[in-house]
Amino acid sequence: MADDKDLWQDNQKAAGLLKERSTIEKKIAAIDNIDKQWQDATAMTELAREADDQAMLQEASRELKKIAEQIEKKQLESLLSGDADHYGCFLEIHAGAGGTESQDWAEMLLRLYSRWASAHDYQAELIQETRGEEAGVKSVTLHITGDNGFGWLKTEKGVHRLVRISPFDANKKRHTSFASVDVYPDINDDIDIVVEDKDLEIDTYRASGAGGQHVNRTDSAVRITHKPSGIIVQCQNARSQHQNRAQAMRMLKSRLYEEELRKKEAAEKTDYDSKSEIGWGHQIRSYVLHPYQMVKDLRTGVETGNTAAVLDGDIDNFLSSALAMKVGVSRKEKE
Repeated sequence: MADDKDLWQDNQKAAGLLKERSTIEKKIAAIDNIDKQWQDATAMTELAREADDQAMLQEASRELKKIAEQIEKKQLESLLSGDADHYGCFLEIHAGAGGTESQDWAEMLLRLYSRWASAHDYQAELIQETRGEEAGVKSVTLHITGDNGFGWLKTEKGVHRLVRISPFDANKKRHTSFASVDVYPDINDDIDIVVEDKDLEIDTYRASGAGGQHVNRTDSAVRITHKPSGIIVQCQNARSQHQNRAQAMRMLKSRLYEEELRKKEAAEKTDYDSKSEIGWGHQIRSYVLHPYQMVKDLRTGVETGNTAAVLDGDIDNFLSSALAMKVGVSRKEKE
């Protein structure tokens, strides 16, 4: 009982547990509902066969098809079982070598992930943006809020390759561009990460891009370097330096937490989400717009010719396939 008293005196911890309980109850209720629908549909099927009622049999068949779709969706959700999968996330995009070409590609990826977030009822907020000199972005950070945001997007970490006829080349030559994507969980204040002031180098600078005119006139943007790990985070979307610093610290703690997750996975001999994944030689997906239309995931082999849909945010097939493979490999390693 003493432990219970201590728990309810800590409002933050109690709220977290209540939220977790509510989430579990919803999952159980959803499975119970599917089970009830299945029992009703199978009973209807038996009655239809006994009565030789074709109309009722067709109705039962439609119900069973809907149930199968619900089960498939639950199977996908079951893949989100990692320690941090239930959190939202920060998603960073960095243009590779190649100047304007790669910077334009980085902005195309920004649009892709923003559209994906919107289609799945996630909120995507621009935290930091460094524009290119002519077009596109050199780097950008999105804060994606909503349940399982990190779980769904974590396998997007890596290098994305684009092949196309360049809109910036007067000779209409084919160009190959690269951009790297990094994804880490937004742990908020759920997990206590200790960061020593002596380990930090904090710089302020005049922001450009997102944040409004006030930000552009003052040194309100904040860049924090964590010297022991070399991790650098920056934030410029808020109007005050204090707010940007608080958000940057939140991002830093999330990055440090993800580093621990990576170490844990490495200890289990799982090679996903390791640092080598984001090296320029480690491409996870190719987007070819010329001489043919094809998007192909180089890890799973999943591909599609509907490049326009993918660039508009339709990447669910890639996400679910990568998650399924990741979970399968992790389980195999543990056996």
